[in-house]
Formats: sequence, structure tokens, C-alpha cells
Amino acid sequence: MRYPLSAHALRALAWLAGLPGPRLRRAIAARLAARECRRRGRMVRVIDCNLRLTGMDAAMTRPALVHTQLTLLESLRFWTRPRAGNLREIVEVVGLPHLDTAERAGPVVIVAPHYGNWELLVQWLAARRTLTLIYTRAKFAAVDAFLKLARERGGVSAVPADVHGMKPLLRALQRGETLGITPDQTPDAAGGQWSSFFGVPCLTMTLIHRLGVRHPEARVLLAAAERLADGRFRIVIEPLPATVTSGPVEAGVDALNSAVEAFVRRDPAQYQWTYKRFKGERLGEAPVNPYWPECY
Repeated sequence: MRYPLSAHALRALAWLAGLPGPRLRRAIAARLAARECRRRGRMVRVIDCNLRLTGMDAAMTRPALVHTQLTLLESLRFWTRPRAGNLREIVEVVGLPHLDTAERAGPVVIVAPHYGNWELLVQWLAARRTLTLIYTRAKFAAVDAFLKLARERGGVSAVPADVHGMKPLLRALQRGETLGITPDQTPDAAGGQWSSFFGVPCLTMTLIHRLGVRHPEARVLLAAAERLADGRFRIVIEPLPATVTSGPVEAGVDALNSAVEAFVRRDPAQYQWTYKRFKGERLGEAPVNPYWPECY
């Protein structure tokens, strides 16, 4: 695939921004987070709102913001450096037998919450075998093209989460490959089901359940690249309950959110609390948006 010049220009800028090593990245992230907290920027207001909605400790705002800044700085490096060097930042893999068994059996669906650094997880998975990644399009065409350029390296196929994305996903499963899906993207009303997440109603994708129904032979696992205190990473892999992909869709979505919530509670500050997770639409009703007007 040919990418526009703007995508290559953004990649060059990302390469420069990815120069800092782990120690300097942590210092920069802490500095950026402190500045954002002082000015009560939009990210701080969204985090505060999410913590308030979920009953989490308000003191977690700054640590969560530091992790958000770290994820960006790390990703700029991971997107623009050779994969072999990036993977050396992974020092431990927990639950690998689950993935080994699943890959030997056939197609695999990896459910990867926005926790830790999911871009590093993508590269680790793609180093094992062909990976199809479903993602949300960026608002700007140049940024979207850059993200595809950055991700579609070494066996990764990036598919947008829209009406055209289902066929490539099904074909990948038919070929016995691996899919990567972030379960906390907010779908439109037709593609989602309302369910509880941290005790708050949220619109949750039904895609994972639908894929499991169409391809019951696919194994579904939850995975993340968890950030360690020294800035390196641990890959964590866990099985998901069978109800996530079988039985009534309502039970599947509830089981999915419960599993993701339990995982996030390992270290809640590593979750992407800057995302407006609890807004959405109910068919025939006014949109739900607890972030208005505080977070705009």
C-alpha cells in the first residue's frame, strides 16, 4: 500500500519525538502531567469525571495522566523503531501457555483493553504470526494514514472499525489467524449493547460476541502489555469466560465488561481514563453524555 507524503512526514516527526529513553520519558511524562493538572486541561477534566462516575479515588488523576503521557511517548518510539528492539523492553510473559494452546488449535481473538501499552502488545503478537488489528479511524486523514503506516509492519493488517471491517475479520478467522480488538471502543447504537462497566452503564461493542458465534472454533483471550515500575513491560494473557462468545448477547457483553474491569483493577492508573467511555446512544432516545459540558 502507498501512503501519502503527509504520513511519512508525521513518521519523521514521531521518530524525533521517540528519541528519549525510558528514564527521560518518565521525567517528561511527569512534567507534562503536572502541567496539565495545574491548568486543569481537558484530559484532567475527563479523568476526573470518569473517576467520579466509577467511584474511584480522585487522587488517581495525576498517576493516570502520567501513564497516558507515557503511552504516547512510548508509542511514538515503538511506531518508528525496529520491532526487535522494541520487544527487548518486554521482560516477562505471564499466561503464555494459554496463547500457545489457542494458536495450535486455530484462529485466535485477542481482546486488548486500553491498558498499559497496547501498541507494544500488537508488535509482540505480530511477531508470532499474522495479525489483523481493528482500530478506530483518526479524525484527520493524515494522522489516520500515519497510524496505518506505523502499524502495518511485520505482518499487521489494520482494519477500520466500520461497516467495511467485518469481511476482513471473518476472512482472517477463516485462515486461522489472530485478530486484535480493543473492547472499550464505543460503537454506534446499532453495533452495541448497554452494560455495566465499573458500575456505570456504558455502550459496549457486540462484535466480539458476533465473531464468536460465527466462528465458535476461535479461542478468545484477554491480553495486555503491562508497564512495570522501571518502564519495561510484562505481557499478561488470560482466558475469557465462554459466555463472552456464546449464549445470549446480553450475557456475553456483561461477561466481557466484567472481565475487562477485573483486569484493569490490577493497576487502575494504567487504564486510559482520558477516553469518554460512558457516552453513547440508545435507539430512539436522546444521546447519553455525562461529560457535557464539563469536559468540552
